[in-house]
Amino acid sequence: QVQLVESGGGLVQAGGSLRLSCVASGRGFSTYAMGWFRQAPGKEREFVATINWSGGTTYHADSVKGRFTISRDNAKNTVYLQMNSLKPEDTAVYYCAAEASGRGARSMSVYDYWGQGTQVTVSS
Repeated sequence: QVQLVESGGGLVQAGGSLRLSCVASGRGFSTYAMGWFRQAPGKEREFVATINWSGGTTYHADSVKGRFTISRDNAKNTVYLQMNSLKPEDTAVYYCAAEASGRGARSMSVYDYWGQGTQVTVSS
């Protein structure tokens, strides 16, 4: 069993920045790919970014490319999402997820474990 706990959400003005963190339990973190997804009120959950087991490969959704950056620190069992130039349309609950293959993915269906989510609200 893997437990993921997100933190770092909050209220921020448009144009501002936040850094989300996701801490994993256990000792297998360095073997997992990690992803970030988000869900706004009344909308389906959508892919944001993914990172492979080593951190050597990343992929970001077009909607956040150039503004958000996913990274990881395997020594701390933590994955991050640095969010810059935030827009009101970024308002959502952000979820981290872990995938056992370690290669990374954009589809929710391949992720094995999910965190509880953290709220990000961007004011206009």
